Amino acid sequence: MCQAFSCLITKSKKVYWKVGEDSHDELQGMFVKKDKELQDDKDAPDNTFARIEIVPKKGYLFPDKGWKFQIDERVKPSFWNKTYEKPCWLAHKKWMQNIYQFNLKEARKPINPFKIKPPKIGKSQIKLLKKWDSVWASVGASVRASVRNSVGNSIGNSVWNSVWDSVWASVGNLVWDSVWASVGASVRASVRNSVGNSVGNSVWAYNGHLFYPMIKKWKYAEKIKEKGYPFQSLVKLWKQGLVPSFDGKTWRLYGGRNAKILFEITKTKLQRLH
Repeated sequence: MCQAFSCLITKSKKVYWKVGEDSHDELQGMFVKKDKELQDDKDAPDNTFARIEIVPKKGYLFPDKGWKFQIDERVKPSFWNKTYEKPCWLAHKKWMQNIYQFNLKEARKPINPFKIKPPKIGKSQIKLLKKWDSVWASVGASVRASVRNSVGNSIGNSVWNSVWDSVWASVGNLVWDSVWASVGASVRASVRNSVGNSVGNSVWAYNGHLFYPMIKKWKYAEKIKEKGYPFQSLVKLWKQGLVPSFDGKTWRLYGGRNAKILFEITKTKLQRLH
């Protein structure tokens, strides 16, 4: 499976790559009309280009820990020698300048909302919850698709999966488990999946903000009609120590080390508030 950074280098030492694209086959398709050496019409080891990967030794959240150069070919091309590495490394440097614009510091140590002392629920928190409800009404379960597609298409799945896995391992599971322990026994089995999905979407929305504003276009953002990061209302609640859930009828806000329910309101009542 291809990993970032992926590139193709021809016998003539021309390097082809694209931010957000990890697949060598896709890269070949993009540039084959531009360079005949990418036609791949010769058997190894006489092929006229090589598939290259430069991957982090300690994961994409630790680019400072070094990178590993590898030729993704069963048989090394006959033209290959050490001098072909330099142009690939130069391309990798440009790729890094594009990729590492996201909030690497926070991605390494994501915010755990249940370690923040939550505020007393007032008008400002309810206003944010109402805005999150409007986002939910516009995109619903597509929060996940919006973040995954917007970020994945822009930085590549290898980097995105690494960041997502890190955030989920650090706070995602904890948030989900804490909310479930708080509300799970008190809601009907028929709506438990709704609660779980809503909390999962909160984690997706928090994760997505790490990449704003480097993503030029967010999927489904036009439906929300909000400038800036489309899920900022959730991020603001999260950074105040509040996590919302929705069971299809009632919104709840959780906070504190035990993820207590601090506020409950039906969707109908919330929508009526000014």
